[in-house]
Amino acid sequence: MRAERRYALIVFDWDGTLIDSAATIVDCIQSAARDLGLPVPERERASHVIGLGLKDALHHAVPSLKPDRYPEFAERYRDHFVAREDAMRLFPGVREMLERLSRRGHRLAIATGKTRRGLDRAILASGLASHFSASRCGDETRSKPNPAMLIELMRELATGAPHSLMIGDTTHDLQMAYNAGVDALAVTYGAHPAAVLQALAPQRCVASVSELERWLDANA
Repeated sequence: MRAERRYALIVFDWDGTLIDSAATIVDCIQSAARDLGLPVPERERASHVIGLGLKDALHHAVPSLKPDRYPEFAERYRDHFVAREDAMRLFPGVREMLERLSRRGHRLAIATGKTRRGLDRAILASGLASHFSASRCGDETRSKPNPAMLIELMRELATGAPHSLMIGDTTHDLQMAYNAGVDALAVTYGAHPAAVLQALAPQRCVASVSELERWLDANA
């Protein structure tokens, strides 16, 4: 085993990367719009905003919604999401992959558009808290693709950009990594299609957790 790893810090997105939640998020966005009598966004438009902070997500997904109604929409979305949260599962192989990465000495972190309350609830339910050294959420700092989440995580964990890797399922993740000067790896089993992810030239696009782990074993 190599004594020194190329990427000391590996940062994961949460929804659509570690947990199979993208379709549920889309359904909840559509249901919240329907509840408020707003035009229901098409699945492609709704899935595009996964990973963004609340303000940016709603500006794109439901452009007719006035900003003073954002809290109302967020409450309706949260009600739908929480009602379905227990049915969501980690992608097969995620738990084992994180365990192996931790044993190999990588520091793991999360950068997500979720709220802090939502992420804490999700991590507690998943039983993965012990694997992550730090995390940043959409209500704590600038939204993706701004590089703030990655810059703050690298500063907190004393790791430079050349030794950090971002893994996510959306163009927002890849653009954030680029803006932070960090290498990125794309997973194509989440919210955004492979073609748009490939266009941003990540280190690799992988189609499954098992393929992701093989890449990390060989390259991280």
